[in-house]
Amino acid sequence: MRTLNQQNFKKQQAIIRVDFNVPLNDAFEVTDRTRIEAAKPTIDYILDQGGSCVLLSHLGRPKGHDPKLSLSHIVQTVAEVLERPVEFCTTTVGSAAEAQAEALEPGAILLMENLRFHEEETAGDVSFSEQLSRLGTIYVNDAFGTAHRAHASTTIIARFFEENKCFGSLLEKEVLAIEQVMEKGEKPILAILGGAKVSSKITIIESLLDKVDHLIIGGGMVYTFTKALGGKVGNSICEPDYCDYALELLEKAEAKGVQIHLPVDVLAGDAFSNDANQQSFDVMDIPQGWEAMDAGPKSQAIFHDLILKCKTILWNGPMGVFEFSNFSKGTIAAGDSIAEATQSGAFSLVGGGDSVAAVKQFGFEHKMSYISTGGGAMLESLEGKTLPGIAALK
Repeated sequence: MRTLNQQNFKKQQAIIRVDFNVPLNDAFEVTDRTRIEAAKPTIDYILDQGGSCVLLSHLGRPKGHDPKLSLSHIVQTVAEVLERPVEFCTTTVGSAAEAQAEALEPGAILLMENLRFHEEETAGDVSFSEQLSRLGTIYVNDAFGTAHRAHASTTIIARFFEENKCFGSLLEKEVLAIEQVMEKGEKPILAILGGAKVSSKITIIESLLDKVDHLIIGGGMVYTFTKALGGKVGNSICEPDYCDYALELLEKAEAKGVQIHLPVDVLAGDAFSNDANQQSFDVMDIPQGWEAMDAGPKSQAIFHDLILKCKTILWNGPMGVFEFSNFSKGTIAAGDSIAEATQSGAFSLVGGGDSVAAVKQFGFEHKMSYISTGGGAMLESLEGKTLPGIAALK
């Protein structure tokens, strides 16, 4: 893959697909700058080489032009993070946009209006992509969060730049981090998968069985396995239609020499509420009227010992309903264990919206080897799919 350091940006105008799909509050202020901060190294590199930058991004899922989702709301924050002036263009394509882009001096930054104000963006329209390509001389994709979409600005635009296209710093880090787990990981390799439903993780589990030595199952998925194995799940979330499949997965794992680890005990509540009465139960014997919402203390200790033995760790999904403070201990314990393993030399990759949110909420952000910025893109990568935004650059 062609990376930033293989490209000369002097007097070049780089079109950079960034992912500035950031959360805004009711006053249209950015409440989490992480994605903007993640794009800074690429932008700095290009500007320091004497190039200029035209930034393309989407924000939300507008139906046509929606002033509430205008990227004008984030210009000030982008300028603060980049520590440089940022111009804003009220359009995305067309003669006015091209003129404003063409007038950029080396070292300047121009942020274009929300790509998704144009339905041609998500449709992957070739004509729209060609218009976007007129905004610069080099194309750089640094938006891993949208690399799994064959949209105009993430994939189709690359057709109009033969050699003048490359990975941004963030996209390169994301790809290398996933390769570190899926292709080059030091054994033993452990995957920790949480989430509510087995049905949503089937392809990931299937793919991981060929890569890992150990697989910890957490979250609501546990109780489909419990029921499949003849246990009582009480009021816990469960997918009875996937019980046979859960048994098949256990057989496949055994055949491949992969050890699947389920909690041995759980913390349950008598209602789906942080204030519910709590009680611990054996994972195979959860009474009616009780809903399991977290891994129990015995499970936390067992998982801790396993995590510390592993050299490569993937974490995708919390261990329970971490949004409720009284049912967050299993997720916090997993984070503590992974952080300790990382400090001892293991490589840890965290990906997927809920697990990333948990890592940030509980202060593990700087204790993991790498935290992915892409939810859907990360999941599709783990499923073994080639992402269209990455394939377009090769």
